[in-house]
Order: sequence, then structure tokens, then C-alpha cells
Amino acid sequence: MADEDYNDADMGYEDEPDVEIEEGIEEEVENNENEDIPDVPVGEAEEKEEQQSVKKDRKTSKYMTKYERARILGTRALQISMNAPVMVELEGETDPLEIAMKELRDRKIPFTIRRYLPDGSYEDWGVDELIVEDSWKRQVGGDR
Repeated sequence: MADEDYNDADMGYEDEPDVEIEEGIEEEVENNENEDIPDVPVGEAEEKEEQQSVKKDRKTSKYMTKYERARILGTRALQISMNAPVMVELEGETDPLEIAMKELRDRKIPFTIRRYLPDGSYEDWGVDELIVEDSWKRQVGGDR
């Protein structure tokens, strides 16, 4: 008797039109996407945002902190150890951390640092925009 109840329940589910409901949802999503598209091409919108952010006066220091430097070097060294493309010419270096230090020295690391401010806003700095202190020279074996 339990088998008969199970078959009756299956029959009820087969009669519902699942396909028509899904098509209606897809059409609504497509219409919403078309209404939200701005008249300005995407590349120009991004370019305007970048120009506005550069024109603003920055509140944070132009110096890279030792914590930012440590995180950048560690992250980049990890990427290099996992066969990421190297952005500088190698002169026999095999240690990923040494390669990352050389990239930082030459300002070739393609990272952006986001500094959060107390009011909830943030500033984005490129690694090439920041001034790096000379403490790396002692670690790499440069001028002492």
C-alpha cells in the first residue's frame, strides 16, 4: 500500500509545467539587464573613475609601510614559486623571495594596495606609486 501512495505522489509532480516557469524567469532577467546598461561604453566609464580618484587629495602617506612591504613580498614570492611570470630579468636568482625583492626594487609588481580609512572609505595605491624604504638593501646584500 505504501508503493501505491508513492506512485500517486509522482503523478502529481509530473503534471506541473516546470519548463514554462524557468523560461519566464530568464526573460525577466534579460529585460532587467538591458535596462541597467548605461549609454557610456565600459572602458570610458572606468577611465573617468580613475581620473577622479587621481584628482582627489590623498589622506594617507606616500610611504609603503613595513607591513605592506612584507605582505607584498610574501604574496609575490608565493606567486613566483607557483610559476607565475617574472616581471624582471633574472641574473641567476632562484629564490622566489629574492626575485620578488628585485621586482619591488624595480617597481614591477602589479599589485594595488587598498588602505581603509576610519570613516569606511578607502584609498587605492599602486606599488609603483609608493616610496619603499631602503631596508631591503640590507637583506638583499646591496649597499651597507
